[in-house]
Amino acid sequence: MCGIVGYIGHREAYPVVIKGLKRLEYRGYDSAGVMIYEEGIKVCKTKGKVAQLEELALKEMSTKGTIGMGHTRWATHGVPNDVNSHPHLSNSGELAIVHNGIIENYAPLKEELINRGYVFHSDTDTEVLVNLIEEVQKNEKIKLGKAVQLALNQVVGAYAIAVFDKKNPDEIVAARLGSPLAIGVGEEEYFIASDASPFIEYTSNAVYLEDGEMANINLHKPIKIRKIKDDSLVDPYIQELQMNLEQIEKGGFDHFMLKEIFEQPSVIKDTYRGRLHSDKGIVQMAGVEDHLEKFLNADRIIIVACGTSWHAGLVAEYIIEEFARVSVEVEYASEFRYRNPIIKSTDVVIAISQSGETADTMAAIKLAKEQGAFVFGVCNVVGSSISRESHAGAYTHAGPEIGVASTKAFTTQITVLTMLALRLAKAKGTLSHSDFHRYLLELELIPEKVKEALTTIEKAKEIAAAFKDAPNCLYLGRGYNFPVALEGALKLKEISYIHAEGYPAAEMKHGPIALIDEQMPVVVIAPKQGHYDKIVSNIQEIKSRSGKIIAVVTKGDTQVRELADYVIEIPETSDALSPLITTIPLQLLSYYIAVYRDCNVDQPRNLAKSVTVE
Repeated sequence: MCGIVGYIGHREAYPVVIKGLKRLEYRGYDSAGVMIYEEGIKVCKTKGKVAQLEELALKEMSTKGTIGMGHTRWATHGVPNDVNSHPHLSNSGELAIVHNGIIENYAPLKEELINRGYVFHSDTDTEVLVNLIEEVQKNEKIKLGKAVQLALNQVVGAYAIAVFDKKNPDEIVAARLGSPLAIGVGEEEYFIASDASPFIEYTSNAVYLEDGEMANINLHKPIKIRKIKDDSLVDPYIQELQMNLEQIEKGGFDHFMLKEIFEQPSVIKDTYRGRLHSDKGIVQMAGVEDHLEKFLNADRIIIVACGTSWHAGLVAEYIIEEFARVSVEVEYASEFRYRNPIIKSTDVVIAISQSGETADTMAAIKLAKEQGAFVFGVCNVVGSSISRESHAGAYTHAGPEIGVASTKAFTTQITVLTMLALRLAKAKGTLSHSDFHRYLLELELIPEKVKEALTTIEKAKEIAAAFKDAPNCLYLGRGYNFPVALEGALKLKEISYIHAEGYPAAEMKHGPIALIDEQMPVVVIAPKQGHYDKIVSNIQEIKSRSGKIIAVVTKGDTQVRELADYVIEIPETSDALSPLITTIPLQLLSYYIAVYRDCNVDQPRNLAKSVTVE
């Protein structure tokens, strides 16, 4: 959720921190702040965007110091306002903190600190934490690092923090539990951030803190990492970053979301490159090959995910059951972790997350592992928590996804899961040799077909202009394309704030049909494969009630064209792979409706890219 940036080195810190905060705007936030040390701690913070912070800072504070921390806040404790914004100072004004996460036991800690004479100015749990650190430091007469460690051992919850003490201005202390934190290692300088994007132009070397670790980052010493629980030393593992600056810039597009929609032909190819070899008739994924027996002996596959990743899991349920003939259940990670699920050692749990940091999915993984299940992670971010916590897994190789509304992550997740299903099917003999080879060839053709589907952009603009003011929208699909209907509705909700629902088309007459009138746009996913005749009947039911029909059809379709008010044509592919194509015009449609409604496409209100709190 929140974004953290810190710098200590030889440069002016302010430009590094502000630019870094702009790079983290995709995470979703409602206020921002910055701290610069220059012969004293100077803080500026405000409700609103980083641009507003920048204007205010140039008026109110000196920006010349070489140590600084910045923060973008997504409100949890206390409304979004100037006072609740980070950084927060301790009562003495000597300690400053930025924090991502939630301190669950902040209330009793706050009460105890008030009894000891502390005064609080905000409603945040973060101000409680910085004063707890100060109280420990004062009572124990110890340095900042030790005080942070002792204080965090009294805390219940999740956090990524960076703490600065003006009494020791050559050091920042960072720690994490549940929320991500990366440390960039440069030449006589260090960077701290929620992910690597704020410092990618300065260094390609990073250390990712593991859960329960803290780092003393001193300008004149090597990084020292310790376990928070027992103070044991950990050898820092410095890894080379895989992203580059070009990947996190818009590249001439108006929004990151549009750029990422148009990247899908290339990133789908990147996802199967080196894994899919149609000429040799093989699919090879190291994470599957190394644990093939676990998959082949599984009584059941459980997929856990949230949001768009959950929709990708629903598509995978259809594909895995069809190809590999093994039972699949798809669970919301947030529900799975709390309902005391039945998990067996013969289960395989597939956890899907774009960021690899989703808190609910991480908790579901830990629960599954405790029950003895084998966990296979599917995520996009190399070195993320889920990739480290899983027994094995596969990266999607989609590159950084900056737009909050996920697009290329969805299609690359489906690509990975389709390859997994094909590999299992071959090993189990549940697909004929000819069908297996046909799917390999079709999957290789998907990038070109996605490219063709992207040519529907002008039709998407036309439809968006017609329905931009619609208060509601219904999305219908059947079979493999029912999850695509859910995903299309989610995209519209996320970025245009129009109420939308996705339904299996056959379920429409069991309730939602009551909503249909001449004011209701209904998006129907109707490729000619699969349940085409059935969905034509559903379209006729809508038509007879004066609903406005927007149909996604296979190129050359005539039957649906006669019934629909608007038609978007896509290239033909097999039913199982059609979600990779049918989702493209829905992404474009939601994008242009949001643009025409003058919404903030890349940073929709109340949302965050990486949901690292419950």
